[in-house]
Amino acid sequence: MRWQKLLGSVVILGMLLAGCAATTDPADIYKGESSEQIFKKGEKALRKGEYKEAIKRLEALEVQYPYSIHIELAELHIIYAYYMSEDYPSAQSAAERYIHAWPANPHVVYAYYMRALAYYHQNLGLFEKLFPVDLSRRDLAPMRQAWTDFATVAQEFPDSEYAPAARQYMIYLRNMMAQHELNVAIFYFDHRAYVTAANRATDVIRHYEGAPAVKSALQLLAKSYRALHATDSEKEVLRVIRYNYPSP
Repeated sequence: MRWQKLLGSVVILGMLLAGCAATTDPADIYKGESSEQIFKKGEKALRKGEYKEAIKRLEALEVQYPYSIHIELAELHIIYAYYMSEDYPSAQSAAERYIHAWPANPHVVYAYYMRALAYYHQNLGLFEKLFPVDLSRRDLAPMRQAWTDFATVAQEFPDSEYAPAARQYMIYLRNMMAQHELNVAIFYFDHRAYVTAANRATDVIRHYEGAPAVKSALQLLAKSYRALHATDSEKEVLRVIRYNYPSP
């Protein structure tokens, strides 16, 4: 009899799991609703800040009604919902899908802008959000991609409402990347790799003109030449520093 009870429990558990699966399948979860109903309720959830419900409904719409007139707007809403949920990798992926699906749509600028924000934020943990942190010491790959997307917004859509903010982000990220390169140069200098330090400092000076880190890069370059006993090169760099950064 014990095996019969055990078998019965397994069957019941299987039915429960099957029921759960059925209720979460995007193809079936809102099967009795029209595309209009799913979309409108998804928008309502979005306005109320119920982002998970909004995502569930809008993604179900994509599966159940792939040719609905609401699909294009639903995909934009999905980007926003993931971003507001702080699921930045999913927001990035959703933005990429929109860019590939609707490259000529006027709203594509929004997708580029949101993908840039997603790249910018996905490298930040909870600690970094609560306390100041030097981002120039973090992995800059997502930041470089964010800069590229912000540049797309600013250069290809200069009259869009997102362009002014994109330009500000570009300045901030450029300065941060310059500081990152300077940190690397300082690391090599501290480890007495003076040639490499000089080369990295030169890269900062060449590629990030106008960034705050350039002055420090020039000073480090002069110190590197001094350590290498390259007196003439050191004097030339010091002359550049005096010309561009005169003492008050």
